[in-house]
Amino acid sequence: MSIRLFKYLSPATLYFTGILSFSMEGWITWLPMLYAWVLIPLLELFLTPNKTNLNEAEKEIARYHKGYDYMLYIIVPFQYATLIYFLYSFQQPNLKNIEIAGRICSMGLLCGTFGINVGHELGHRINAFERILAKTLLASSLYMHFYIEHNKGHHKNVATQEDPSSARLNEPVYFFYFRTILFSYLSAWKIANEDCRKKNRNYISIHNEMIQAHIIQLLLVIVLFLFFGKTITLYFLIAAFIGILLLETVNYVEHYGLVRKKKEIGLYERAMPWHSWNSNHPIGRIMLFELSRHSDHHYLASKKYQLLEHHDDAPQLPTGYPGSMILSLVPVLWFAIMNPKIKKITASAKRSV
Repeated sequence: MSIRLFKYLSPATLYFTGILSFSMEGWITWLPMLYAWVLIPLLELFLTPNKTNLNEAEKEIARYHKGYDYMLYIIVPFQYATLIYFLYSFQQPNLKNIEIAGRICSMGLLCGTFGINVGHELGHRINAFERILAKTLLASSLYMHFYIEHNKGHHKNVATQEDPSSARLNEPVYFFYFRTILFSYLSAWKIANEDCRKKNRNYISIHNEMIQAHIIQLLLVIVLFLFFGKTITLYFLIAAFIGILLLETVNYVEHYGLVRKKKEIGLYERAMPWHSWNSNHPIGRIMLFELSRHSDHHYLASKKYQLLEHHDDAPQLPTGYPGSMILSLVPVLWFAIMNPKIKKITASAKRSV
């Protein structure tokens, strides 16, 4: 049990590389990027995907072991301590532009990997304390509206035309960025306003979750500006935007080209494991707290990360999440590899009708 639990400490190695990036000069400022986008994808090319699921006894132990939750809780102080260290690191004199860029990209990686990804996991919890932690982490990427749209929009509309976070067939990731960022934001406003209406509250008030999010994020930026000035605050804004792009690249990979059928009454079929791309590549699974077992996550969104399972009928990505994200940035190659997979899925679905 201890090995299964403590393997989720390995993502902390990204924080270690981040600290080195913010402490050192030269190529080491790019160490987190090299670690995440070179070393891990290369390793996953040679490591066999692990389809093994927990047995019933192991599930019961993992379900109630608080250690899995503490792994997530500790990310919150880590994230903000690292962010503060990142900001102070620019007070070092004579930094070269390439070193500044390395540190910004490294912080952006932490914003996406921990700020948004762990915020996503905690945002699915029922416990109010955990949801506060989720919003706190999302604030480090200035993307708090993700909590609203993802839980009440994306999970409802995934793999349909109504979902801005589901990539269409033959849609390049660069077009997807514009569509998903804009329309997810607008969707979050619509959802938050509707929540206020249902509770008979004025949507132009502090009761509106979107207004709450904007106030918190604006205060964060103002505090950083007062303490660090406009240049370093700009560095933070760029890092936060990189974290957002990482999230949206993951969104692109997770549902590319997959479509839920519409029933005669106008409703869509239930989201099933075959409506999300899955990856069992071991390093990506651990580093992203099992996010890559995304098919099971959408099948049962309330299931905690340590319990997510492999489904034989879930479509499989050609490699782990890091490698697939890199591949998606070259649309010609991405389409050449993924579109034939989608054709097979579509043909299989037609045969089963």
